[in-house]
Amino acid sequence: MKSKLIHDAQGLRTYAVVLAIGDEISHALQTFAEKERLSAAQVTAIGAFEEATLAFWVWETRKYEEIPVREQVEVLSLNGDIALDEHGRPKLHLHAVLGRRDGSTIGGHLMNARVRPTLEVIVTEAPAHLRRKEDSETGLPLIHIDD
Repeated sequence: MKSKLIHDAQGLRTYAVVLAIGDEISHALQTFAEKERLSAAQVTAIGAFEEATLAFWVWETRKYEEIPVREQVEVLSLNGDIALDEHGRPKLHLHAVLGRRDGSTIGGHLMNARVRPTLEVIVTEAPAHLRRKEDSETGLPLIHIDD
């Protein structure tokens, strides 16, 4: 993984982060977020994965149902955010739409993925802090906006 600060003005920072063959996206971006002390950022990316695990949140069970993707896929859209968890650490929340060779797509919450050949990520941090708190109704760590 390589990264570069490409914009820094009035508290707004934008980074280009490029992942290479074999990089695991969740680990790489978590490491990056901790190193840069990100607290309120948007993430977008395109590229390709050699494999991935997506998930779908099932309301009735309050659990994620995993969707294994065991093939080369294009990352058509990867979007998400980075906010602080209840302990003040950066927490990733990513969703992806992946394109298969036949043109079909699959999407969901991104649990993990291995890059091949590249993933080009843009991370934009706003000059504010977002915090996640466990929601009592869902059990999910949702962004809490203070009044």
